[in-house]
Amino acid sequence: MTAHTREPGTEPPALVVGVHLVLADEGTVLLGRRRNTRYAAGLWHLPAGHMEHGEPVTRAMTREAEEELGITVAEHDLELVHALHLLDADNGRDRLQLFFRTTRYEGRPRNAEPHKCEELRRWPLDRLPADIVPYTAHALAEVTRGSRISTLGWPA
Repeated sequence: MTAHTREPGTEPPALVVGVHLVLADEGTVLLGRRRNTRYAAGLWHLPAGHMEHGEPVTRAMTREAEEELGITVAEHDLELVHALHLLDADNGRDRLQLFFRTTRYEGRPRNAEPHKCEELRRWPLDRLPADIVPYTAHALAEVTRGSRISTLGWPA
């Protein structure tokens, strides 16, 4: 075996990294109802997106906050509040979902992508909508409990 070949099953996974903004205030969290999307259309979800090639996760989160909510968040004002390692049931891909919180930002959150988001609404953290993206509900429950890391979808 050469230094450039590996045994089957030893290749590192191609990991998709998602970033999510938890704008929580006074026991509520801001969610958007997805529309015209391949994934979870019609369901409530946090403002979120994927890290792009060559982009640090903090920059990905500030970019998504600006694109989806029209707000400016400084990277140093982001706090990582939860990491979820998700095994996607639909396609079996590994996904690392990172959840950030910030209390400082410029602008007023608004629906800056009405073609992808039907509406924005604040929901009580203890009474989230039934039609929420399942991993989002899981992660918000973990954040509320103070858990910094969890897994979902993996065989026991």
